[in-house]
Amino acid sequence: MMGIIELEGMHFYAYHGHFEVEQIVGNQFIVDVRIETDTSKAAESDDLKDAVNYQAVFETVKKEMQVKSKLLENLANRILDTLHKNFPAIEKAQVKISKINPPMGGKIEKASVTLSR
Repeated sequence: MMGIIELEGMHFYAYHGHFEVEQIVGNQFIVDVRIETDTSKAAESDDLKDAVNYQAVFETVKKEMQVKSKLLENLANRILDTLHKNFPAIEKAQVKISKINPPMGGKIEKASVTLSR
């Protein structure tokens, strides 16, 4: 049985951006992760060892958010790489990263990048 696990609205303060000031001052980011995996064993056993551990997924994202990137594309790709490496049960994953109020010379709520693999 294929299932979807979503961690939505993870908030981080981090230092990603093309401009030097972004890497010094930092900004607010919101990350959403969507994972497709076979959930049949976990659904039957009710045992965490048979599931993709949501807390471990969160910690993986948190750790990657602490490593500076100039581009959201690079950051999202690193998160996908690490998720697939650390959780072999993942069939497909999608990561959306939103930078809140990006410095673009005007009022913009957020700029987002979504990658999936």
